[in-house]
Amino acid sequence: MKIIAIIFSLILSTKSCTKKEDIAIIKANLSTQKMYFNGKIFTVNDAEPWAEALIIDKNKIVFVGSNSEAEKKVEKGAIKIDLQGKVVLPGFHDVHMHPMEVGSTTTAFTLNENENNAENYIPTIKKAAKDNPNVKWLIGFGHSIGALLEAKRSPLKIIDEAVSDRPVIIMEQTSHSMWINSKGLELAGITVTSKNPQGGIIMKENGKLLGILIDNAGDVVFQKAVEALKDANGEYDGMVSYVLPELAKHGITSVSDARTYWKRDQHKTWKNLAEDGKLTARFNLGLWAYPTAEDASQIASLKTLFLNNENSFLKINQIKLYSDGITHNTTAALHSNYKEDYFKQSTNNGLNYFTEDRIATYIQELESIGFDFHIHAIGNRGVTEALNAIQKSGTAKGRHRLTHVEMITTADMNRFKELNVTADAQVAGEFTQPQYWHDNDHLLGSTLADNQVPIKSLKEAEARLTLSSDWNVSSLNPFVGLQNAITRVPQNITLEEAIKAYTINGAYVMRQEDKVGSLQVGKLADFVVLDKDIFTIPPTQIKQTKVILTIFNGKEIYKK
Repeated sequence: MKIIAIIFSLILSTKSCTKKEDIAIIKANLSTQKMYFNGKIFTVNDAEPWAEALIIDKNKIVFVGSNSEAEKKVEKGAIKIDLQGKVVLPGFHDVHMHPMEVGSTTTAFTLNENENNAENYIPTIKKAAKDNPNVKWLIGFGHSIGALLEAKRSPLKIIDEAVSDRPVIIMEQTSHSMWINSKGLELAGITVTSKNPQGGIIMKENGKLLGILIDNAGDVVFQKAVEALKDANGEYDGMVSYVLPELAKHGITSVSDARTYWKRDQHKTWKNLAEDGKLTARFNLGLWAYPTAEDASQIASLKTLFLNNENSFLKINQIKLYSDGITHNTTAALHSNYKEDYFKQSTNNGLNYFTEDRIATYIQELESIGFDFHIHAIGNRGVTEALNAIQKSGTAKGRHRLTHVEMITTADMNRFKELNVTADAQVAGEFTQPQYWHDNDHLLGSTLADNQVPIKSLKEAEARLTLSSDWNVSSLNPFVGLQNAITRVPQNITLEEAIKAYTINGAYVMRQEDKVGSLQVGKLADFVVLDKDIFTIPPTQIKQTKVILTIFNGKEIYKK
């Protein structure tokens, strides 16, 4: 009792509780505001595109405007950060990448994609086998399929010479084919009489296997290999130690995971990251629709996985499926035939992972649950069929998008706006630049090859456009994408349009445009500060820009 009396006496005698100015000081010390001033802030808000200052309170923006008005609005005692004239943008949205695959530790070695002679891969594969003596499957990454197709010996004989006593599978740089040895084929149950799975091709020549599995034929086996290694901890650790810091470094505060292998429980690893408070970006997962699965049971399973907690950085509200394959494999779906025939199939105009009718069925069943569809469509037929499926089964509720959109017929260009379908393009890869378009003349013909990833035409057709990386197929760096988007004449767009494609448009397809994507009062504080003024430097220097500060949900997650 004596101690309590002493404390009470001290409280009564404390002057700070009796004088107005001292009370004000106490309140100021408790301020939760931060004022960022003296900046060149591009808000991506058409009503007020430019500002000098913004004030955040905890994780929300409470003021955007001039320096002088900010000084009037800010609380006493708020932390003030002088931006020294630096450019500020909303946090970048990358609505197509593969973060958990990038961070996975299952890959034991990487091959040089620029190597033209497949024989030269043998020493690297042998070394990887020696360095990893106990793994059940030896998994590699990175070669170019061109080196295999041009090899003088059978690719199967080459990889068997490297390793023959245990299974080896190597993912091609774009992920659309696998190089596998005889032991791997044996464990996968693939023989010369095996039929092609939906969306895939088992390559054969003169009645013999070549050790090359195209598109889904390879993915099916690759998933078995990864599952055998049981690397959930590796995926978790890779996200924490590498992927999330890389995203913060590049100012990426919102991401759509473009292929979540839920049958391998990747969604559970994502949930663990969220529950452990590790996520430093907002994530929407695109649950992978397995092409060989029975539709009714797969749809029923997907329905149970929907997750849309507004207060979580993690949402499971998208479905990722492929309409077709990829151009250099001659599996992108075309309205015409390819000029070369790699596979000697009954048709030579590409393949379908999911047909138009199957896509329509999945949309009809899953859109009403709340799922939006993220549809891979590279060839012009793939684009047409995906749009047809959305027209058949989609409603105003859906926010679907086609990704890659490398070839689009004139008749389909206006359908993106008509159907409210977002066109998601990747232009960070050098192969998408106009100077490389005619590298595909031998497959597509010069006319079809001449206008790939037509982002300007899409903008002129008033389509909603997003830009993304497809990391790690292309660079994660959004400034590479921004530079390429505005310099790829004749299919270029303005810098302001490109920034919107990386911010507010991405927020729309992630269903969070009311929360982030622009810098406005009431929105959450996701923004980046740049070391260069991308609005005044030569366009060819934009990719040299670095992020010097990344704020996510009001907190500093990266500072250079």
